[in-house]
Parts: sequence; C-alpha cells; structure tokens
Amino acid sequence: MVTKIQAAVHFIRSIYSENPTVGIVLGSGLGSFTAQMKIEKEIPYADIPHFPVSTVEGHSGKMIFGELGGKKVIAMAGRFHYYEGYTVEEVVFPIRVMKFLGIQTLLLSNAAGGMNIDYTVGDLMVIKDHISFFTPNPLIGKNVDEWGPRFPDMSEPYSKKLIAAAKSIAKEKGIDLKEGVYCGVTGPTFETRAEYKFLHVIGGDAVGMSTVQEVIVAVHMGMTVFAISVITDLGIREEENIITHAEVLEAASKAEPKLTYLFKELIAQL
Repeated sequence: MVTKIQAAVHFIRSIYSENPTVGIVLGSGLGSFTAQMKIEKEIPYADIPHFPVSTVEGHSGKMIFGELGGKKVIAMAGRFHYYEGYTVEEVVFPIRVMKFLGIQTLLLSNAAGGMNIDYTVGDLMVIKDHISFFTPNPLIGKNVDEWGPRFPDMSEPYSKKLIAAAKSIAKEKGIDLKEGVYCGVTGPTFETRAEYKFLHVIGGDAVGMSTVQEVIVAVHMGMTVFAISVITDLGIREEENIITHAEVLEAASKAEPKLTYLFKELIAQL
C-alpha cells in the first residue's frame, strides 16, 4: 500500500505542482459544488495509478485542483464505497494520497437519511460525532507508524473549532444548520423501518453509506476534519415513503448552494 500511495502521489505531482492544504470530498448529487472553484487542473481517477473508479450515479470520478475561499484545494468529485465491492483500503486510498499531497484540513459531505424527527428533507446536518460499528475499520491490520498511532484517539473526530465556525457562518447567513450524530452502514440497501428506528434509539440522527472510514483514516494521519450531511430522505417518519437514489440526488442538488456557501466561507477562515 505504501508504494501504491507513493506512485499515485508522484503521478499527481507531475501534473499539478501547487501545494494544496484543504481537501474536499463530495457526496452523492453534490458534484456541481466545483462550479464555485477556480479550477486549475482536473485528473480523472482512471488516470491515477492504483486509484479506484467511481461506479455510482452522482459521482463523476475525478480529482479537481484549484482555489476556493482563497486557499489551494483538492476536491474529490465522487468517492468510493465499501458496497461497490472495494476493499476498505481502496475506499480510504484517496484520503491517504491527499495527506501526502499536503492536505491538513479535510471537509467531507454526504447524502444521508434523517432519523431525527425534527429534520426535514434538504436540511444540512453538521456531524458532531459518528457511530461506526457496522462497517469494517480501515485501520485493521499492520499499522504504519509513520502514518499514525496504533490506537488513535477518537474523542474528537470532528473539529469542535470548525463546527463552531460553521454554526457562526450559518447564523449570519440565515441558514438553518442542524447538528447531530451520523451512523455509517455498508449499504447498498436503504435501511428498513426497523433499522432506522434501531439506529435512532442508539443515538443516531442520520444514516449513510460513507464518510466514517474516511474520517477514521484522516484522524489517524493527523488531519483536522469537518463533515456535513444533506438530509435527503426521512425513512424513520414517512411510513409510506419509498426511497430511490434518484430522489436522493435531487434533494442533494437542491441543498447544494447552502453547502457550497458554508464550505467556501469555512475555508476562507482557515
């Protein structure tokens, strides 16, 4: 894995020589976010050595390099999921690559199902913590000490400082910003009614099929993390609602302008 990461980093640096410090991972239906960037270079995942390739609609599959909020950034337009058949190591491979490209702060977004009865479709939920008993931990196996400790502390996986800054930005702009706990599951099935209720009972406010493995690796490697969910369905409450991926993409797309504004202003304050 070390040599594969080195190969990917060397290839990217041969194409883009700037030194970005902020990494962004875009979830389902949020790819248009990059329209707000000053784009300097785009590299399809398929061109990068050892990189997986996105297979899910709503994930365009390329690394985008440029400026946002006055900072040099890398945006991943599309992520990788365990349910696509990738190994855990492949799912988090881009996060490790971004670390070696100089990324210090990682901003993540995702589409999630709402389990808090106070949420509505289109809400933005800042992730203050997560529950990750349902997906394999990406740190299982031999630890590379140069990357991080064998037993990383996870008492603050999501930066309280960045959460406070995001809440302040949202308040000034009049954006209703929720704050809650994200449950990471494998997918690809959407949750049953009973699963929604169970995950809510154990403390979850939203549920999705990504993010937690990326966050674990980012924390392990010393990155500062901020993450936000777009609430795209309310399976816990709408007993007659049938959830489709198309509806998830539509809801995410409608919420995207608010998310873009928050990320841009947050990056400007780093």
